[in-house]
Amino acid sequence: MDSYYLDWANLLLRWVHVITAIAWVGASFYFVMLDSSLEKPQDQESLDKGVGGELWAVHGGGFYNSQKYLLSPKKLPEHLHWSYWESYTTWITGFALFTVSYLWNASTYLIDKSKMDWSPGAAIGVALAFFVVFWMVYDGICQLFGKRKNGDAIVGLLIFIFICFASWLACHWFAGRAAFLLVGAMLATSMSANVFFWIIPGQRKNVAALRAGLPIDPAHGARGKQRSVHNTYFTLPVLFAMLSNHYSFTYTHQYNWLVLVAIMLGGALIRQFFVVRHHWKLGRASHPLPYALVGIAILVGVIVWLKPAPVAPMPAAAAAPPVAFQDVQKVLEQRCFMCHGAQVQMKNVRLDAPDQVALHAQAIYQQVVVTKIMPMTNATGMTDEERALVGRWFQAGAKTTP
Repeated sequence: MDSYYLDWANLLLRWVHVITAIAWVGASFYFVMLDSSLEKPQDQESLDKGVGGELWAVHGGGFYNSQKYLLSPKKLPEHLHWSYWESYTTWITGFALFTVSYLWNASTYLIDKSKMDWSPGAAIGVALAFFVVFWMVYDGICQLFGKRKNGDAIVGLLIFIFICFASWLACHWFAGRAAFLLVGAMLATSMSANVFFWIIPGQRKNVAALRAGLPIDPAHGARGKQRSVHNTYFTLPVLFAMLSNHYSFTYTHQYNWLVLVAIMLGGALIRQFFVVRHHWKLGRASHPLPYALVGIAILVGVIVWLKPAPVAPMPAAAAAPPVAFQDVQKVLEQRCFMCHGAQVQMKNVRLDAPDQVALHAQAIYQQVVVTKIMPMTNATGMTDEERALVGRWFQAGAKTTP
């Protein structure tokens, strides 16, 4: 019964997490587009007010005029809209989901004993350390090199190198599925930390100075813009890492860390295309198509690289004999009952009764034979021969009666 409620917690947290993530990513993408599409106002009234750029847009049957001030308006309105709860709620629900899905069952979902045979407590501690250490290194790089000449290029290169190292480390220490998610959560944590430690505090300081009639420090705005731009480049890599758990051919590969890095890099380059595109439309940048082409080429290269080798068909004379359900039941008992038996029914799936096996036959075939996701991290040591046996049973009709 405990696993039943855990599954509901997983479902509801995932639902809320996706909703808030959509709100955060949507707001982030919108403001990057807005900032990149601003044009100098044509009317003197806007210029006199200190407006540095504006965007006229049409949406939903109405016209909108968004304006950005060079430093600040002469007078702040009483009510300001702040964009931060989308970020905080996304991180809170994401961390809760990570806890329920991976940390709560670290022995099953986080640990791969063929890589590191450590205790659940040690694995959890190291996984959480990824969040803290990456943020500290990333933030240190931004503060040390962000203000230098060509600082953005230096910061970008150093962050990319550190992400590669973190991906390699995660994939060598944890189960592949958990490693991919851990790297994505690591980046997402830094994205939210950017909002919490730098973007919002800087904005609050400027607002307080304006209300007090004091000059504002432009460094807060510059730093906030820098971290906001970083967040937009992290977005597509994070989204891939979060979705990757559905596609075992990525995280089960021998060089899964290279797969992760390559796909994240392709996503970041494609995001660069969309960011620069707004500047290009206004004649402020060259055509960004090369970024998209390189990103797509990387993704195509990964697709070709991961393509499985063709399997020669089995000669008819050597065809395997029919599989009795009793043989399949022995495999399930040895490899699957731990999580799907009388005591525990993860995902509300029970496989210790023939009628339940018949009910879930399609899912068994997909998870055990096709994707090889189950058993999770192959914790119970299911062999390729056992998977083939289950596959032949399913293809012969998945009968659970003599």
